[in-house]
Amino acid sequence: MGRILAIDYGRKRTGIAVTDPMQIIANGLTTVRTHDLMDFLTDYTQKESVEKIIIGLPKQMDNTPSESMKYIEPFVRNFQKKFPDMPLEYVDERFTSVIAQRTIIEAGLKKKDRQNKALVDEVSATIILQTYLENKRLF
Repeated sequence: MGRILAIDYGRKRTGIAVTDPMQIIANGLTTVRTHDLMDFLTDYTQKESVEKIIIGLPKQMDNTPSESMKYIEPFVRNFQKKFPDMPLEYVDERFTSVIAQRTIIEAGLKKKDRQNKALVDEVSATIILQTYLENKRLF
């Protein structure tokens, strides 16, 4: 059984989270510059067994795609060309940044750490992955 990797795609930075090999627990992995994302994924998938990629799906409150989709769709097309056999699924990412900020505050981190956008992106990716895992268990 391979890991599941989640991506919180951003124009500048991308948060990444991953499951344990048994796909039970979601953990933040890192934040990478979006420009370096494909290289990171290539390197990571060569070192670790990854079964599936989950990517945050940005939506408006009325359920329509957000403006961010115009950046995500080209990445997904490139990803699918480079990794044609890797399953990729979207997970609704509405409110993940807000939940990530709240989680960081509740964890008692210092103000300087709470303002770290890379940490927020990594925690957001973890929330996206945890959402996927919880939904998977329900069905």
